[in-house]
Amino acid sequence: MRADAPIKILIVDDSPVFRELLARALALDPSIVVVASAADPFEARDQILKHRPDAMTCDVEMPGMNGIEFLRRLLPQYPIPVVVVSSVSEAVFDALAAGAVDFVAKPNMASPQALPRFIQELIIKVKIAAKSKVAPQEPSAPGAPGATGTEAGPAKLIAIGASTGGTEAIFHILSNLPVSVPGIVIAQHIPPVFSRMFAERLHQQTQLTVKEARTGDEVRAGCAYVAPGDKHMRVKRSGHTFRLECAEGEKVNGHCPSVDILFESVAREAGGSAIGVILTGMGYDGAKGLLAMRRKGARTFGQDERSSVVYGMPKVAYDIGAVQRQLPLREIPRLLGSL
Repeated sequence: MRADAPIKILIVDDSPVFRELLARALALDPSIVVVASAADPFEARDQILKHRPDAMTCDVEMPGMNGIEFLRRLLPQYPIPVVVVSSVSEAVFDALAAGAVDFVAKPNMASPQALPRFIQELIIKVKIAAKSKVAPQEPSAPGAPGATGTEAGPAKLIAIGASTGGTEAIFHILSNLPVSVPGIVIAQHIPPVFSRMFAERLHQQTQLTVKEARTGDEVRAGCAYVAPGDKHMRVKRSGHTFRLECAEGEKVNGHCPSVDILFESVAREAGGSAIGVILTGMGYDGAKGLLAMRRKGARTFGQDERSSVVYGMPKVAYDIGAVQRQLPLREIPRLLGSL
């Protein structure tokens, strides 16, 4: 796709009314053109062959073949970035596991503010998806180790930040960590309600105890805490332990929760006893916070380009000197375990 070429989008949804709504919404942005729509996966496959879209929106619940099975069959043959547009359901995480890049929750049409927010979010995520990698290549071997800060001793706290592609990256890391791991605090760009679902899914599918964070939670070893989807999360030292504060606030770097907010609090409160990890995602949220952590003595790591769905946040962090070492996603759990 040329830099100046419009983004070609295919819409897949069994509702003709919602297909029209999506088409009208995306048409509001001059850099996007809807080349076709389809009522089911079988029609969608024909439209893919005909139009070769740059990205696709897809519902989860459709007749004949649901969206998740469609993605599992489609993406190995036609690696197209997909944004799932679905009602609030844990099925979106199944779709992400099947290879979708991101998701947008269908709007509550009873709320006058819901539709404009939905349209804005849809346009942003479709544009990001068009620049994303669907099936990252086998990650490259780690580069020169450089300074990892192992002389600082065992870590007492791990902070992770991510955006697009982050739910699966975080799942990979947590599912490969032992229960003896220090407490983990996570800022993932994710909407409200979905953050709780994400935490519950991680709790069910990993060895760790995972929950959506609440103010007053003590950060314990073997546990991970996901920032609520509409609140900033901060770490506060309390004697020899760390506790969490979750509070509403203005978006920072376009996001709430913000990775920078979390990382900056970890820099202040944990200093050199922390580890910071910045993962796949569009934008620059987390870069300054990770730099603050590094300047306070924390060990800091970033996901490399080849294993990132979107090499945005890790790149900015690396470029400003916040990342001590970049490495493939598959190497991150092993490294965290060793530290």
